[in-house]
Amino acid sequence: MLRVWFASPLGEALLQMEQLKASQALTDLFGYHIVQLGCLHEHGFIEASRISHKIILQLDEQVNHGCRTDVISSADALALASDSLDVVFMPHVLEYTANPHKLLREVERVLIGEGHLVIIGFNPWSLWGLWRLLQAWREVPPWCGHFFGLARIKDWLSLLDLELLSIERFFFRPPLKNSRIMQRLVFLEKLGKYCWPWFGSAYLIVARKRVLPLTPIKLRWRDKRSIIAGIVEPSTRMRDSLHE
Repeated sequence: MLRVWFASPLGEALLQMEQLKASQALTDLFGYHIVQLGCLHEHGFIEASRISHKIILQLDEQVNHGCRTDVISSADALALASDSLDVVFMPHVLEYTANPHKLLREVERVLIGEGHLVIIGFNPWSLWGLWRLLQAWREVPPWCGHFFGLARIKDWLSLLDLELLSIERFFFRPPLKNSRIMQRLVFLEKLGKYCWPWFGSAYLIVARKRVLPLTPIKLRWRDKRSIIAGIVEPSTRMRDSLHE
């Protein structure tokens, strides 16, 4: 279970940084309703949001017991009204769902125009991604998930008319279980941000649902003139009869 892994020393170290990054991103997003899909710890990431109405929705294929849960729903058809949410937050959901693109399509459906989507995921192009290749056969979290690269996520967002606003990669320490060594390697967070920013173990994406403006259809001048005049232009035979 993913939530159990996040309670381990390594999971807690990553979780603390994810909570910090989520707090920074959500503080600037406003509206009336915010939903978090999935739950990795007791209180959820969206507590830092200024939006008053907060909902935690767990997907029936990823239910984590012991978390606050307001709604349980299928990933293929979210139990939420269309065009109803201002912000959707997805922490490590895409990696463990059977059809991630379909889930994103559902998220686009429930977001209002100009609503925001925030995604946290594991970066396959990192030491953690390499470790996953070595550990995936064990089928234990978090290594049993499908780590999607940012290029794939960008393609999905573009197809769904979700505008990419920002990407941040973070957590540059290797996936070591020894908490003392991990603590000594904290300096890698600042160093990695400047020296190898592409290889952060996790990423946070902020995207916005585009609203396409309605373009008025211009009438052809001949049709427009006929409508304004309210009569049909006379034919050649009618002109000749008029001149006689």
